[in-house]
Amino acid sequence: MATAIPKISLSSSRDIPFNRLVLSQSNVRRVKSGLSIEELARDIERRGLLQSLNVRPVLDDAGVETGSYEVPAGGRRFRALELLVKQKKLAKTAPVPCVVREAGSAILAEDDSLAENVQRVALHPLDQFRAFRDMLEKGMSEEEVAAAFFVAPTVVRQRLRLMTVSDKLLDIYEQDGMNLEKLMAFSISDDHARQEQVWEIVSQSHNREPYVIRRMLTEKTVRASDRRVRFVGLDTYLAAGGPIMRDLFEADDGGWLQDPAILDRLVMEKLQEAAEQVRAEGWKWVETALSFPWGHTRQFVEIDGTEVPLTDEETARLEALRAEQEAIEAEYAQADEYPDEVDAQLGEIEQAILALEARPLAFDPADMARAGAFVSLASDGTLQVERGFVLPEDMPTEPEETDDAGSADEYDRPAYDGQDHDSTGHGYQEGDNIAPDVEPEEEDGIKPLPDRLLTELTAWRTLALRDAFASNPHIALTEMLHTLVRDVYWQTSGADCLEAYVREISLPVHSPDMPGSVPAHALRQRNEGWKHDLPDDEDALWRWIDGLDDASRMALLAHCLSFGVNALYERMPAYGAVSQRSVTERLKRADRLASALSLDLVEAGWQPTVENYLGRVTKARILQAVREARGDEAADRIAHLKKPDMAREAERLLDGSGWLPEALRTAGGAEQVPVETATVDEGMEAIAAE
Repeated sequence: MATAIPKISLSSSRDIPFNRLVLSQSNVRRVKSGLSIEELARDIERRGLLQSLNVRPVLDDAGVETGSYEVPAGGRRFRALELLVKQKKLAKTAPVPCVVREAGSAILAEDDSLAENVQRVALHPLDQFRAFRDMLEKGMSEEEVAAAFFVAPTVVRQRLRLMTVSDKLLDIYEQDGMNLEKLMAFSISDDHARQEQVWEIVSQSHNREPYVIRRMLTEKTVRASDRRVRFVGLDTYLAAGGPIMRDLFEADDGGWLQDPAILDRLVMEKLQEAAEQVRAEGWKWVETALSFPWGHTRQFVEIDGTEVPLTDEETARLEALRAEQEAIEAEYAQADEYPDEVDAQLGEIEQAILALEARPLAFDPADMARAGAFVSLASDGTLQVERGFVLPEDMPTEPEETDDAGSADEYDRPAYDGQDHDSTGHGYQEGDNIAPDVEPEEEDGIKPLPDRLLTELTAWRTLALRDAFASNPHIALTEMLHTLVRDVYWQTSGADCLEAYVREISLPVHSPDMPGSVPAHALRQRNEGWKHDLPDDEDALWRWIDGLDDASRMALLAHCLSFGVNALYERMPAYGAVSQRSVTERLKRADRLASALSLDLVEAGWQPTVENYLGRVTKARILQAVREARGDEAADRIAHLKKPDMAREAERLLDGSGWLPEALRTAGGAEQVPVETATVDEGMEAIAAE
C-alpha cells in the first residue's frame, strides 16, 4: 500500500496596520547595498508594494501575543514604508500585506531573513534587456525606463544595444556559451552575418577575449582618433552620410568610421579648399597631397621670408603673459610641485606665448610669383603648409664667370615630380614591377632580402638613428672626433657612417609610413626650431654661435651632424666609385653607433605591415617572423594560407609583439623578441583550411 505524502501548510497572509509593525533585531542584513531606501520608497509610491512582509507575533513575558508584529524578513521595505509615513504620504494605520509565521515556529526568525535574501536570483541581463525593449515598444522613453528602475539612462542604452546582436549569438549567450563581456563586444557592429562569422572563428580558438572580437569587427574601419578624422571633424563625416560604429561598453575614442572612401574624399576636398586659399596669396603653384614623401623639398630652392612683426596689441599681450607666468613661478618657487590647477594654468600660458612667438612669414611678391607651396596633412591632424619653394628652372640665371666656366650650375637639378627616385633618376610608381622589389618564392631555405626592400628598411633605420644621434650630443661629438682623428692621423679610406663635413644624405627610397613616423616628426620639429632662431647673414651667424651656451652648442652640433648619418644599404655597381665592401664597412660602423645610442626601432614606431615588409617577402620569411614573435603554434596555424592572406594575418599577429627584421635590429640587443603563446591566435586558429 502506497504511503501518503504529508502535505505542507503555508503561513497565512493578512493585512496588518503599519503602526502595529516593528523591525526585528533578527534581520541578518546589516550592510547597506543596492537600491537606497529613498529610491525604494519612491518606487513603492509609484507602483505600490509588490512583495509582502514576513512577520511574527510579538509575545509578552508570559508568552501571550501582544497584537504587534516584528519584521525579520523585509526590513528594507519596512524602512521605505516608514519613510513614506514620515513624509505623510502613507497613513500610520495603512494596511500592509504580510505573511504571518505562527508563534513558536521551529523555523528561526534569522532563518527566514537569511532565506529571503539568499534564495533570490538576480535577473539575467538578457531578461533585463528584453524587459527594457518591451517597455519601449509600449511607449515608454529611455529616460522613463531608467527612472522606473533607478538606473542611469546609459545603462538602458547599453542593454538595448544588445538588440544589434544576432539572435543566434543571443541564444548562445542565454545557454552560457559566452559571457556578457563577449556579447557586449559583438554589439559594436550591426552586421549579423559578420558577427556570426567572427564567432565561428573565435569559438574554435583558445583566445576568445573581447578585444579580439572588437578588433576583428573593426579591422576595415578607421578610428575616430585618426589624423584624417581630426582634420575634417567627425560631425562633417556623419553629415556626409558616413556610418560609424560605437562601443557603449568600452572607451572607444569616438568609435570607428566604416566608410574610409567618404572620409578620404572629405579630406581631399578640405585640402583643396586650403590650397585655393594659399594660391590666392599669390604663389605660382600649389601642390596638394595627404602627405608628401620624405625629403620632397630637396630639389627645390627655398626663398627667404621675413617674420611679420608683432602688433602693439600682440606685444602688450605677450608682455602680460610673461609677467603672469613669472608671478606664478615666483609664488610657487619654494613648492615641490605645482598644484594641478596651477600647472594647467601655466600650460595654457605657455601655449599662448608660443602661439604669439611663432610669427608667420611675409614674402616678396616678386619671389612669390615664381615660387610655390606644399599643402598636406600633418601627423597630428592639422593643416601643414610649406611655403617658398622655387623650381630650379624658375630661378633667375646668374652670369657665368669666365674663370669658372667648367663649374656646374648650382641649381642644375631635376625638378621634383612627386615621385621617389633611385640612383639612376628613374621614378618609382606604385604598382611598377621593380626587380627585385619582391623576393622570389623558393622551395627551401630563406634567400636574402630584395635590395630595394633592404634599402627601405635601412632608410627607416637611418632616419631613427639620426633622431637618436641628434638627441645625444655626447655621442655625436665622440663620433665626429673619432671620424676626424681617423681621417687626420690614420688616413683611413672608405665610406663612413658619418660624413663629418655634413653633406645631407638623401633617402629617396623609403616606405610610405616613414614620412609620418615618430623620428620624422621629431626631426622636423627640431629643424624648424633651430631654423627659427638662426640669424640672416654669415657674420651674424658666427657671432650667434659663438655666444651660445655649451649645452646649446652641443645640441646644435648634434643636430647638424645628424644630417650626415648614413646607415643606408645600397647595391653598388661592380666598378663604381664606391665599392660594396665600403657599404658593408659603413653599416658595421652604423651598428656601433646604434648600439652606443641604444637605438630601438620599436620605440621609434616601426612595426611590420603588409605594405612595408610582409607583402614584400616570401612565405618562408613571413612564417619565420611569426615563429620568432609568437611561437611555432602561431606559424603553423597560418602556414596553409595563400601569401596575401598570410601577410594580412601575420600583420595582425605581429601587432604589438616588438618583432623587428634583422636589418633593423641593434647589435648587442635582443636577438629575438620573447615568444608570447598566450596571444598566438588573435582570432586566427579557426581559419578554414584552404
